[in-house]
Amino acid sequence: MVNSSQHAAGQRAQLLLQTLSENDTHCVQFSYFLYSRDGHSPGALQVYVRVNGGPLGIPVWNVSGSRGRQWHQVELAVSTFWPNEYQILLEATVDRKGYIAVDDILLLNYPCYKAPHFSRLGDVEVNAGQNATFQCVAAGRPSEAEKFLLERHNGEVSSGGSVKHLGRNRFSVSFQLEGVQKPEQDLYCCVTQSSRCSGVSNFAELIVKVPPSPIAPPQLLRAGSTYLIIQLNTNSILGDGPIIRREIEYRASQAPWSEILGVNMVTYKLWHLDSDTEYHISVLLTRPGEGGTGPPGPPLISRTKCAEPMRALRGLRASEIQSRQLTLQWETPAFNLTRCHTYSVSLCYRYTTAGGGGGHNTTVRECLAVEHNTSRFTLRDLPPFHTIQIRLALANTEGKKEGKEVMFQTEEDIPGGIAPESLTFTPLEDMIFLKWEEPVEPNGLITQYEISYQSIESSDPGINVPGPRRTVSKLRNETYHMFSNLHPGTTYLISVRARTAKGFGQTALTEITTNISAPTFEYGDMPSPLSETESTITVLLRPAQGRGAPVSTYQVIVEEEAGRKVKRELGVQDCFPIPTSHGEAQARGAPHYYTAELPPSSLPEATPFTVGDNHTYNGYWNSPLDPRKNYLIYFQHCVSFHSQYASVRALEVTQRSEEMGLILGVCAGGLVVLILLLGAIIIIIKKGRDYYSYSYYPKPVNMNKTPITYRQEKSNMMGSMERSFTDQSTLQEDERMALSFMDTHTCSTRSDPRSSMNESSSLLGGSPRRQCGRKGSPYHTGQLHPAVRVADLLQHINQMKTAEGYGFKQEYESFFDGWDINKKKDKTKGRHDTLMGYDRHRVKLHPLLGDPNSDYINANYIDVSQQSHAVFSQTHKHSHCFCYYVAPLEFI
Repeated sequence: MVNSSQHAAGQRAQLLLQTLSENDTHCVQFSYFLYSRDGHSPGALQVYVRVNGGPLGIPVWNVSGSRGRQWHQVELAVSTFWPNEYQILLEATVDRKGYIAVDDILLLNYPCYKAPHFSRLGDVEVNAGQNATFQCVAAGRPSEAEKFLLERHNGEVSSGGSVKHLGRNRFSVSFQLEGVQKPEQDLYCCVTQSSRCSGVSNFAELIVKVPPSPIAPPQLLRAGSTYLIIQLNTNSILGDGPIIRREIEYRASQAPWSEILGVNMVTYKLWHLDSDTEYHISVLLTRPGEGGTGPPGPPLISRTKCAEPMRALRGLRASEIQSRQLTLQWETPAFNLTRCHTYSVSLCYRYTTAGGGGGHNTTVRECLAVEHNTSRFTLRDLPPFHTIQIRLALANTEGKKEGKEVMFQTEEDIPGGIAPESLTFTPLEDMIFLKWEEPVEPNGLITQYEISYQSIESSDPGINVPGPRRTVSKLRNETYHMFSNLHPGTTYLISVRARTAKGFGQTALTEITTNISAPTFEYGDMPSPLSETESTITVLLRPAQGRGAPVSTYQVIVEEEAGRKVKRELGVQDCFPIPTSHGEAQARGAPHYYTAELPPSSLPEATPFTVGDNHTYNGYWNSPLDPRKNYLIYFQHCVSFHSQYASVRALEVTQRSEEMGLILGVCAGGLVVLILLLGAIIIIIKKGRDYYSYSYYPKPVNMNKTPITYRQEKSNMMGSMERSFTDQSTLQEDERMALSFMDTHTCSTRSDPRSSMNESSSLLGGSPRRQCGRKGSPYHTGQLHPAVRVADLLQHINQMKTAEGYGFKQEYESFFDGWDINKKKDKTKGRHDTLMGYDRHRVKLHPLLGDPNSDYINANYIDVSQQSHAVFSQTHKHSHCFCYYVAPLEFI
């Protein structure tokens, strides 16, 4: 008994019963008293059962609070039998004033009436990680207030057992331990509690076994592209035996799946594996019981070999085609096609380019590596409008598969620029012949050429620059062009570019300057001197109009003729580029001298000028003329411009009476005209041989020549010329002229290809160009011959062919030197010969009265023209002189 009023709260008192070792069912019974006067709990009473001297564990029965002033009886059914022993411990814990007492402790040799008796609890063996179940079977009738516990030997308690009634006085309580592991291996017993009784079973052992696992991984014996041969290493294991089964677990390293195969030998061959694949291979060992299979042992990591690619890649196509690149696509290289993770895809292409300058073709070959796991690639820097041949190759360490070659064609692009060095040109006075070559990189089919030109600079201040820009289109096979209607002495900026279906290419630029043309005089008729004295002659000077460069100065030249007049070759007359004063000419014995130099401002319009007026003009003395001598008077002008390279064209027009061709009318309708002409000749002859022959500007004329004779001669002369040039006119268009120019133009840089362009002008009114430089005339001048009858004409002509005094022999011989009467010439031959710089005598014959068999001619004329130009490479200012003169007509 414990008087709690005499002890402090929390103090404990224990009553330890003797050790019991029973061999059959029995019951322990006792009474307890628990009372407090104030009704509060005096404390608590607890009962422990210690088995085999082990730990107390948990109380198998307990009570607390005031139970009234009476005794209460309790039964303990302990199911611990020999050879085990147990001991009961009663413990009172003081709380407040009151009494705690125990009495009438009895050991009965029969079962308890109220407390259930547990049957023997057996040991439980499970594999680690499995659930362990303790089945507690008891005899008796449990009350609803009873609690069922599973007590561990170390004092831990598990509750929540499920009760199952097996009969009228029998039931079972199941306790399940989830996923037990090795540390949970211990002794366990079943306990039932209520306020009146308690039952305790014996301790049973929970045995936890660890499933076995190999210590070492399997060993690789051989590897192939689809198999692996291994050896199991199961001599050393971790865990508990015995081993009742061996298995192999394998999986691909990156695969989510795994496969288990039973093995009954120490070696095993894994079949049907993927090539070039890494596998993890482990061995599984199994012991008896659920969950007896241990974890896989250390894995063997091994890779199968590569296999030759299954086939070549297919589906090569172009998803995008441009002028300089191709975007290609093909099937995605899957693993079942490559059969190896380490593979390569090569894209090989080739194309052929034409060699420049007539060279051999060049074939470009190249192979490019394509990135893994891609089926798209863009080829760049390809030539436009070319056939590209492409082949795909799939290769790994075991082999290579090449696909078929597929051809693609890149699109056209704008053409490359025309090489500036391929631009060749020939400048004329009002034309430019330009030629070029096709672009080195046409990049497609050239559809046309576009030529643009614009005047940007001119030596002639009267020309407005820059001028309008003009554009010309040419066909793809026309790599030349003749620019016409240009200004002389003008620089043109010319651009040439080619075009394809994609557009125009780069432009080739060049600057070309047309040649300076001879200025023109406004003389449409042979003028007569305004007045004359013994030492002077007054002529009318007309201003010249510059073509390509302004006139810088006018010069009047006087040339003294020899006593015996020699006929000059028609159309050949020299300029006088070297200024010589009258004094210098006399000192050197020169036949000519500058008598005056006039500025352009002094000739705003036609102005009379007196030769020999004894005045000085810009430093030149206009000395009086000697009445005893014959003189030729020339009027020349000079143009000047600043240029490093200048083309100087010196022109001289000479028309003298002794140098004109024979004009005869022999048809019946023209007989009267012939008689008048012969009569005029007789009148001239009767005037005698003492006369002054002054050649003056712009066309030297014999002073004693009658105007009517001159006009008649000019009329007949003009009629013949017009008919001749009507027949000779060909190739008026620029293109026809360019074609003719290309076929016949072989002149050197010193020739002027434009001399024939003005052939259609009148000999009297035109301004043919002549070479600067002195050249003697082989004809006699200033001498007339007696008239000849028509009946004696043939005989007279034969005499003239051999005689020296007429000059007709020289003309006759020179005519046949340059003319083959047995060779038929086309109408353009005369024009082209003149372009090439050769002297040609052209004769136009008209049959008498339309009779093709007639041996007579009714008219003829001879047009002898010669032209040239010289190039002076100087950096200072140049003066270019152009001479004009006309020889009077003379009838034979």
